[in-house]
Amino acid sequence: MAEMDTKALRNVSYGLYIVTSGDASRRNGQIANTSFQVTSQPATVAVSINKQNLTHEIIEQCQAFGVSVLEESTPMPFIGLFGFKSGRDLDKFASVQADTGATGCPLVIDHAIAVFEAKVVAKLDAGSHTVFLGELVSCRVLKKAEPLTYAKYHQNKGKEPKTAPTYSPPEAAAAEKQGAAPVKKYVCSVCGWAYDPAKGDPDGGIAPGTPFEQIPASWVCPVCGAGKADFALQ
Repeated sequence: MAEMDTKALRNVSYGLYIVTSGDASRRNGQIANTSFQVTSQPATVAVSINKQNLTHEIIEQCQAFGVSVLEESTPMPFIGLFGFKSGRDLDKFASVQADTGATGCPLVIDHAIAVFEAKVVAKLDAGSHTVFLGELVSCRVLKKAEPLTYAKYHQNKGKEPKTAPTYSPPEAAAAEKQGAAPVKKYVCSVCGWAYDPAKGDPDGGIAPGTPFEQIPASWVCPVCGAGKADFALQ
């Protein structure tokens, strides 16, 4: 019987991108970790997008997509805006800088080191996702900086949404040491990030050892920007 240990897939390298689509009447963008070059002649790229996402719907409508390659220093709240919030609920572009590409797609400039756009020439039904193959229409370098890798994103507290192609349900927590009291952790209902009192959130001004109850009401999740009220004890 063939062995099936899906942890092997965690060794596959990924980047982190904002995939966009739209026109003058409608636009959206989302975080994606699956974008790659397929051929050089003609220059083609591919993206994998969950069918439930609004971006998928707009790519199908416009038959074009844009990709912004994020820099390593991209702040987590910015990633949270495009990764854990729905364009059906808010305009993700209201507070970010974006250009309009040759296809009409919005191209996010903030925290991007390069952008490109493509016209869809083929697509593959991959069950929960569609892999869109696009022929490049334009591409440009915006700055010299290191790209953000998926591994680095996870090191910086990053979580993957349930619609990500690499999402896997969290594993059961390790058994508590015999006689040790369970640790109370408050979990963000939006992105799943867990506040650990022992670690705190130094970047957000919360010192290690601070109980969740003592965190100011103005504090927000460092990953997605959700408010303290969006956390629940688990």
